[in-house]
Amino acid sequence: MRIHLFEFEDLPWFPNVIRAGGTDYLRYLLIATDVYKPLIPLISESLSQTNETTIIDLCSGGGGYIEQLFKSLSESSTQKISIILTDKFPNYEAYSILKARTGGQIDFANYSVDATNVPKDLKGFRVMFSAIHHFQPEQVKNILQNAMDNNAPIAIFDGYEKNILAILNVIVFHPIAILLCTPFFKPFSFSRLLFTYVIPLIPIYTVWDGCVSVLRMYKSQELLNIANKTNAGNYLWKAGTVKNKYGIHSTYLIGYPSKN
Repeated sequence: MRIHLFEFEDLPWFPNVIRAGGTDYLRYLLIATDVYKPLIPLISESLSQTNETTIIDLCSGGGGYIEQLFKSLSESSTQKISIILTDKFPNYEAYSILKARTGGQIDFANYSVDATNVPKDLKGFRVMFSAIHHFQPEQVKNILQNAMDNNAPIAIFDGYEKNILAILNVIVFHPIAILLCTPFFKPFSFSRLLFTYVIPLIPIYTVWDGCVSVLRMYKSQELLNIANKTNAGNYLWKAGTVKNKYGIHSTYLIGYPSKN
C-alpha cells in the first residue's frame, strides 16, 4: 500500500540551505551505491530508438546520478550527448559545478521548472531519477500527459526497496553516513556543517523524508497503470524492475512515440 505523507523537501517554505544539504547527500549516496547503473543500457537504447541526443532532467535536486549517466552514455554513444538540469527548487551551485566539469555538456535551466508543465522550449528526452514518489497519482498522470502533449520521450526511475527493512536502513544507516561523509561533499559549505553537526536539521529532515519516500514508492506496474490511463495516442510504454550489484531494486517506466 502506498502512503503519501508529507516530505519537508516538497514544502515551498522549507529553507533552501537545508534542502540543498539533503539533496547533496542523496547525490553522494546515488553515486556511491551506483543504484541506477543497471538502467544505463535501457536509457541508451531509448535514446537510439528516439534519435535524441539531448536529455532534459526533471527534478534534478542536487544533480543526483546525472554526472555518472553522462559519463556512461558518452562512453557508449557515437553521438555527443548533452543534458539540461531542471528543478522546481534549483540547486544552482551544484549545477554550475557539473556544467564546469563537463565543459557545458551538462547545463541547466536558470529558472524554476514544474515537471507537470515543462516549458515548450526544453526539448529532448525527459528523465526523472528518485523523484516520482514526490507526486500523487494524478500528478504523475499530468507529468506523463505533458510529455505526450509535447511529443517528448520520457523515462522515470526510482530506486529503493519498499519494505520495513528499507525504513530501518534509513533510520540506522543514513544518520551515520551523513555524519561521516558530509565534510567531503562538494561544493564545500559551512552552512552544511552547521546544520549537520551543530544544529542537526539536515540529518533529521533527511531521515524523515527518506522514510516517507519508502512509503510513497510506486511499483512498476502502478506506474504503467497510470500511463495507460493517459491519452497515450501512439506512445509505447514499458515498465519493469532491475537490481544493482548491492541487491537494491530500481523501478522504471519508459515511454516514447511509436515510429509507426
